[in-house]
Amino acid sequence: MAGRRIIIDDTTLRDGEQTAGVVFSLAEKIRIASMLDEIGVGELECGIPAMGPDEQASVRALVDLGLNARLITWNRALISDIQASIDSGVKAVDISLSVSDQHIVHKLRKDRAWVMEQLRVALGFAKANGLYVSVGGEDASRADLDFLAELMSVARDMGADRFRYCDTLGVLDPFTMYDNIKFLRSKVDLDIEVHTHNDLGMATANALAGLRAGATFVNTTVNGLGERAGNAPLEEVVMALRHACGVETGIDTRRFVELSRYVGQASCRPVPDWKAVVGEKVFSHESGLHTDGVLKNPLNYEGFDPGEVGLHRHLVLGKHSGSQGLIHRLGELGIEVDRLEAVDLLERVRGISQRNKRPLNDGELLALCRSLPRVA
Repeated sequence: MAGRRIIIDDTTLRDGEQTAGVVFSLAEKIRIASMLDEIGVGELECGIPAMGPDEQASVRALVDLGLNARLITWNRALISDIQASIDSGVKAVDISLSVSDQHIVHKLRKDRAWVMEQLRVALGFAKANGLYVSVGGEDASRADLDFLAELMSVARDMGADRFRYCDTLGVLDPFTMYDNIKFLRSKVDLDIEVHTHNDLGMATANALAGLRAGATFVNTTVNGLGERAGNAPLEEVVMALRHACGVETGIDTRRFVELSRYVGQASCRPVPDWKAVVGEKVFSHESGLHTDGVLKNPLNYEGFDPGEVGLHRHLVLGKHSGSQGLIHRLGELGIEVDRLEAVDLLERVRGISQRNKRPLNDGELLALCRSLPRVA
């Protein structure tokens, strides 16, 4: 994947806000959009204008910001939806079609021919109005691949700019995702976007697999917000591309924690301390072996520098701590102890930690140190 051009289409303001119970105010939408734009995200899916005047006004407000990122809206494959997006001022739309037989038969009560005609009418209207168009295949991961290839061929011939392959229910594994995207890329010369959900905990892995198979665009949300278990998290996808795949996206990752905390607050979904990449405690070390290794060279037990995403390293003193970590932390507090004193203190640190079922804070540590004659 080295040298590949990959474009992040972040959908925090659309699919992220579709998280059950999440609502962003206009001011919050503006700040989130501005922050995503400032760090270099190339495209923002910013709303659903067909929802009504309030949503159209919020999309128009984002358009008026004059961001560098392309703004794209989500639409059903209906002329009225697309017209609402045009009226909101955007120049790019996603036109969503149900493409699996499960949805076509049991949700729409239609057939494949009806879906194909829906595509032709909606896409024809969008292109006649000069729009950039992503044709979204809802539930594509459960659709017949030959039917998807046929849809993509029609979309390409009518001027669609890309096809969005949606694992709407998050049911794929990365191997199947790779095979499916590889198949579609071999059949139709049309850019592919992958949209992955985390119902089985594989949204990031599936996103990477789709990109490796030849997709150019990938959907993300900050903190992995989204329907049910959420979408592929922006911070995970970008850092995994950098460190697991050797691909740079051009995004300023140093503001990931700032962005993550703000979206967590705005969504009333606080970021867990153990959240991958941006959790407050993901660079915390307690184990004596790990702490010793990190003190000697951080790369011994850290895959990347915490500063890359705006975090800091924490050395925790608890049940599993070792003497080197204790000596180091006391040194940061301005207290020097020798090896024998450290061993004695460590035994008490471990005992207190086990009783309290948590690490010691600095106040407790300083209180322990006062029992040592030389530091009293």
